[in-house]
Amino acid sequence: MLSKKTVMRILLIAILIIPFSNLFSQKVIDTLETEDGTMILYSNRTWTYLEDVNFDGVMNEYLYGQVISDTSLHYTQTWDKDLCYTSDLQNDVNELKDTIWMCVQDSIHDNFVIPFDGVVTSRFGWRRGKNHNGIDIDLVTGDTVRAAWSGKIRYAKYNTGGFGNLVVIRHFNGLETFYAHLSNHLVVPNQIVIAGEPIGLGGNTGHSRGSHLHFEVRFYDMPLNPERIIDFKKNEVLDENLLVHRGMFRSGGGSSTAHSSGSSNGKYYRVRSGDTLGAIARRNRTSVSRLCQLNGIRPTTVLQIGRNIRVR
Repeated sequence: MLSKKTVMRILLIAILIIPFSNLFSQKVIDTLETEDGTMILYSNRTWTYLEDVNFDGVMNEYLYGQVISDTSLHYTQTWDKDLCYTSDLQNDVNELKDTIWMCVQDSIHDNFVIPFDGVVTSRFGWRRGKNHNGIDIDLVTGDTVRAAWSGKIRYAKYNTGGFGNLVVIRHFNGLETFYAHLSNHLVVPNQIVIAGEPIGLGGNTGHSRGSHLHFEVRFYDMPLNPERIIDFKKNEVLDENLLVHRGMFRSGGGSSTAHSSGSSNGKYYRVRSGDTLGAIARRNRTSVSRLCQLNGIRPTTVLQIGRNIRVR
C-alpha cells in the first residue's frame, strides 16, 4: 500500500510528463491503490477517489431516508463543489410544520471543536437591514480555523457572493457549516476531515470589514441560529440531541422566515409558466450571469413554476 507522500510524488511526476495537448481531456490514464482508497488519475492532470465518482452527497442516511424522504418535505440537497448553495433555492422553512429530531453527536462522531476560540462580535439576526445568517468571531489574519465536526469538504474556493474564501463542510450529522472570509484554504473538495482539523486561515476576504471568521450552521441550505446549537462561551455543544423547528431559523426579534439564499432584503420574482432566465433577466433589467450569481444557480438550471428567483 502506497503512503500519501509516495502518491503525491507519483502524481507530480505524472503531471510533468503529461502532454499539454491533453490538458482539457477527461480520459482515465491510471489508478493507484492508497491508504485512503483507490485514486483515479485523469489525463487533464486531475484526480479523484473512486468512492467520490458517484457520491450522492448523503452523509446521514437516517435523516435523509427516514425523515426527509418519507415526509411531505420537498427538500433537496445535492453534492456540488462549485456552488455554495446546492438546494437550487427550493427548500422553504415554511414547509417545516413539525419538529424534526436529529443527533448532533453520537457514539461514532462525538467530537466538537470550536472553529476559533475568539470573541463573538456579531450574532445571528437582523443587521443593517438584512439577515445575518451566522456568527462573527474576531481573529487575526493567519489564525488557524478548524472543522467544528467531522465530515467531508464540499466547497473550498473563492466565493464571489460576499463570502470571499469559503470552506463548506457537510457533516455526518446532516448539517453543513460555512467558514467565510478566509485568507487561505487548507483543504480541497471531497476531503474527509476530523473535528478540530485545520481547514483554513482566518482573513478579511469578500464583503468583510476587518479580519474575522463568519461561521454558519445550515440545515438543507437553510441557516440555523448557531447559538441554538453551540455555547460559544463554553465552546461546547448545548445538547447532543437537536430538535429542528421553524424557530431555529430566526433570532428572537428577527424575521419570521428564512430564505435559503442567505439574504432577506432583496427583490424576488416568482417563476411562471414559460419563463426562462433570459426572459426574467430582461424583464427585471439585469443579466443572466447576475441572476446566477445571486441565486447560486447555473444558466442551464431548470426553473420550476412557483419558485422565487432573486433579481436584486
